[in-house]
Amino acid sequence: MNNIDGKRERARRKWESLGGGSVPVIYIGTASCGRAAGAMDVLAGVEDALKENSLQAKIVEVGCIGPCYLEPLMDIALPGKPRISYANVTPDKARIIIKAYLLRGDPLPKTALGFIGEHDGEKYDGIPRFFDQPMLKPQVRIVLRNCGLIDPEDIDQYLANDGYIGLQKALAKGSEGVIAEVKEAGLRGRGGAGFPTFKKWEICRNAPGDVKYMICNADEGDPGAFMNRSLIEGDPHAVLEGMLIAAYAIGATHGYVYIRAEYPLAIVRLRKALTQMREYGLLGKNILGTEFSFDITIKEGAGAFVCGEETALIASIEGKRGMPRSRPPFPAIAGLHGKPTIINNVETLGTLPNILRNGATWYHQYGTQGSPGTKTFSLVGKVRRSGLIEVPLGMSLRQIIFDIGGGTSKPFKAVQTGGPSGGCLSSEFLDMPVDYESLTSAGSIMGSGGLIIMDDDTCVVDVARYFLDFTQKESCGKCTPCRVGSRHMVEILETITRGEGKPEDLLKLQVLGETVKRGSLCGLGQTAPNPVLTTLRYFRSEYLEHVTDKFCPAAVCRELIEYRVVKDKCTGCQRCVSVCPTGAITGPRSEIHNLDPTKCIKCRACYEICRFDAIAGDAIIIRSKGRFADEQPTR
Repeated sequence: MNNIDGKRERARRKWESLGGGSVPVIYIGTASCGRAAGAMDVLAGVEDALKENSLQAKIVEVGCIGPCYLEPLMDIALPGKPRISYANVTPDKARIIIKAYLLRGDPLPKTALGFIGEHDGEKYDGIPRFFDQPMLKPQVRIVLRNCGLIDPEDIDQYLANDGYIGLQKALAKGSEGVIAEVKEAGLRGRGGAGFPTFKKWEICRNAPGDVKYMICNADEGDPGAFMNRSLIEGDPHAVLEGMLIAAYAIGATHGYVYIRAEYPLAIVRLRKALTQMREYGLLGKNILGTEFSFDITIKEGAGAFVCGEETALIASIEGKRGMPRSRPPFPAIAGLHGKPTIINNVETLGTLPNILRNGATWYHQYGTQGSPGTKTFSLVGKVRRSGLIEVPLGMSLRQIIFDIGGGTSKPFKAVQTGGPSGGCLSSEFLDMPVDYESLTSAGSIMGSGGLIIMDDDTCVVDVARYFLDFTQKESCGKCTPCRVGSRHMVEILETITRGEGKPEDLLKLQVLGETVKRGSLCGLGQTAPNPVLTTLRYFRSEYLEHVTDKFCPAAVCRELIEYRVVKDKCTGCQRCVSVCPTGAITGPRSEIHNLDPTKCIKCRACYEICRFDAIAGDAIIIRSKGRFADEQPTR
C-alpha cells in the first residue's frame, strides 16, 4: 500500500509542476471524435508553429471532454494561469492563437471558448468558465471526471487525480465490505438492463469453485453510440481500476476486456495502461502487497452486435461462434469455460472507483431513489449541440435535449433511446424522467446510452425500417422468431416505404413484433421490434399517410416523393445546382431555378443544402390525380 502511496505523491508533484512549471502546456483532444474533425492536423500545425516561432511548450494529447460538435478542441495553459480552451480549431487558427498568446500574452478572448482551472470570479480576462457553457453546466461529471483533462496514456496523471484510491479502500474493506458498499450505493448495470450490480456479484461470489472470471464488456455496437469508447480513450485506468475492484469482490483471478477491433485507439490506450499497471504492481501476483492476485487479457471481437449479449460474448472469447445460449444457468454460476463469471459494462466499471473512494452516501446524492447516480449518453442526430454527456438519472428528456443539447433547428419530432433496440418517443414524453422504469413503461429501454434526436425532416417509418434492418442483419439466426420474424417485418416496412403498403400491414407488424419479443432467446430479438412498435404506437398517423395517401410527410421515402422548386422562395443562389449530381436543377444565378423530374434521382442533396426552403417534396399521387403541386405544398 505504501508503495502506491509514494508513487501517487510523486505523481501529484509531477502534475502540479505540469501546470505550474516554466513552460506552457498545450492540450489537444485526440480521441476518435477529435481525430475525425482534424485534430491530428491541428497537432502538426501546433508543432510547426512552435518551431517557426522558436517557442517551447509541452504538448499533451487528451481524450474527449464532451462537446464533440466543437472539435477539434485545443487548450493552452501558461505557467501559473488557468487553462484556456479554443473550439473548432484548424491548423491556421492554432498558429494564430499560439502567436497571440505565447508571444504577446493575448489569449484572444473573443476566440476563446472558456477557461478551466482555479480562478477568482466567473471570468478570466473576459473569458467565461468552460464548464459554465449551456451544454456542460447541467451535467454532473463522475464517470467522465478525467476525460479531456488528463493524458490517458500517463498513469501518473491518473494517480495524481486520486487514481486507485478506490482500489485501496476496497482492499481494506474486504470483498464482503465492497459488495455491501455497492449494494448501499444502489448501482445498477449500465449496459442496458439495469440489473443491480451487487446481486450478480453475490451470486458469483457464493458459487462453488476456485476459478472465477471477470469480464469487461466493451463491445459497444449501437449506431450513434460512443460512450464506452470515449471513456476508454479518455480514461482507461478508471475502467481497469473498476475491473480490479469487481474482481476482488467476486474472487476472480483473471479478467478479459472484450472490445471490438473497430476501436483501435481505445485498444492502444488499454494496452499501454495494462503495461503501466504491471510496472506499478497493480496487476499480477499479490497486488499492492495483499493476497489478491489478478491479471487482464484483451480480447478483440470481430464486431458482431449480438456479442454484446453475455452468453454470446463468452462463446466468442472461447473461440466459438458468437451465439447466445439458453439461460439458466446464468454466467454468474456457469460462464466462461463453465466457471462462475461476471460481465460488467464499461461504464459500470468506470463508476466503481468513485463509489469506493467517496462512499455510497455521496453517490446517492445524484439520481433517483430507484436509479441512483449518473448516466452517460451520446447525444446525436438533429440536435444542435451533439456530443458525450453525463447527467443525473431522473433528468427529463426536455432538459437533456433542449437545455443541454440546444434543441433542434426544425420542430422536434422524436427521440430514440437505447440504440437500435430502443423505442422512438414523441414530444408527449419530453417531461418524462430518464430512468430505467420510466423508459420501460413507455415501451423503450435505457440501453447503453444512445440518444438519437429527430426533427420534422425525419420519417419515423424509415427510421423503424433502418434500425430493424440493422438488428435483423446482426441476428445470429439461432432462434426462429428473431431470424424469420424480423426479416418479415423488414419486408413489410420496405413495402410501406415504396408506397405499396396496405392498412392490414400495420396489424401484421404489430402481431409480428410482439411475437418476436416474446419468442426470442436473447436480448437482441427481445428488443429488436421496439422501434417499430413504438412508432406504430406514437406515430400511427404517419404510417397511415404512407399506406393510405401514399405520401411521406418528411420527404424521405423516394418512391413516394417528387421534388420541385418553390418559385416564390427561390433566390437563385445556385447552392442546389452545385450539389445536384445529374444536372436536374438548372438556372442562372439570381434567377428562379428549374428542376427536371425526369433527371432527378431523389438523392435529397438539394433539399438538404437549400437555406430558403425553396426545395419541396410533393406526393407523387398529387400529380397522378392531375392536381398542380403548388396547390398543396408539403415540405
